[in-house]
Amino acid sequence: MEASVKIVSISNNSKIFVAGHKGLVGSAIVRNLEAKGYSNLVMRTRQELDLQDTLAVNQFYTEEQPGIVIDAAAKVGGIHANNTYPAEFIHDNLVIQNNIIDGAYRAGVKKLVFLGSSCIYPKMAPQPLKEEYLLTGSLEPTNEWYAIAKIAGIKMCQAYRKQYGFDAISLMPTNLYGPGDNFDLQNSHVLPALIRKFHEAKVNGDKSVTIWGSGSPKREFLYVDNMADAAVFLMENYSSDQIVNLGVGDDISIKELAELVKNQVGFSGELEFDSSKPDGTPRKLMDVSLLNSLGWKAKTSLENGVAQTYQWYVQQA
Repeated sequence: MEASVKIVSISNNSKIFVAGHKGLVGSAIVRNLEAKGYSNLVMRTRQELDLQDTLAVNQFYTEEQPGIVIDAAAKVGGIHANNTYPAEFIHDNLVIQNNIIDGAYRAGVKKLVFLGSSCIYPKMAPQPLKEEYLLTGSLEPTNEWYAIAKIAGIKMCQAYRKQYGFDAISLMPTNLYGPGDNFDLQNSHVLPALIRKFHEAKVNGDKSVTIWGSGSPKREFLYVDNMADAAVFLMENYSSDQIVNLGVGDDISIKELAELVKNQVGFSGELEFDSSKPDGTPRKLMDVSLLNSLGWKAKTSLENGVAQTYQWYVQQA
């Protein structure tokens, strides 16, 4: 028999712990909460609270007694990092989320929002990716360690909801970008890497920029502040064990993306594609019909999002 789940009433004074508030996702969620008038936010840096330390996390919960927890904390990285450090990617993420979810339930937290990733879906799943495709096939081998940890987090939220009536929801964002992104060319994702490449080429007066692969793979990109808006909207309005995809519902080829970034940055040289480099998965598009049916749609166009991200990057450089 499934435990009943009480719908949580949330006010602007509700005490909300945002785990991972320094990262791309967590910082956007904090911006969104503050913009909506939430004034009782609790944050801890890694130095202040080691989320892998179970005793420290439990003590934090006992002392602070947050009413709501948003789990945006994770060890993340690109293909190279996932391939090189599989043990850390599965171990660290499992420990962090176990401590956050179990500790939240035991401390009497009323609602928990767990943030996953689109990499939880099988590598060869049909497109667009529907929520029910979870666990229907093999994962992408290069990041299965991270994906398995995130799947375990989803199942933990579902188990605690089923057994204890704990109001935990799980959200799966698509590829994110925006202010606070990682622009390191060695381990960043494609969009921030393109912004940096085109900016440096413009500054240096280069005649061309080389892009990895053929340019034909298609990817979906969600502006991180839109993702945060969706997460807070669902925190306020959603309670179910069904995971929810967060995305825009359409995608763009890497070649088209490169042209768009080139124009936003103002680089006037040529594009060259190095087909000797891998393309990766041909397509990865999220089905967002559930999210849209709940009353939320992404508002920032890719052009505007890239322009705002580039503006932020230039200010930081």
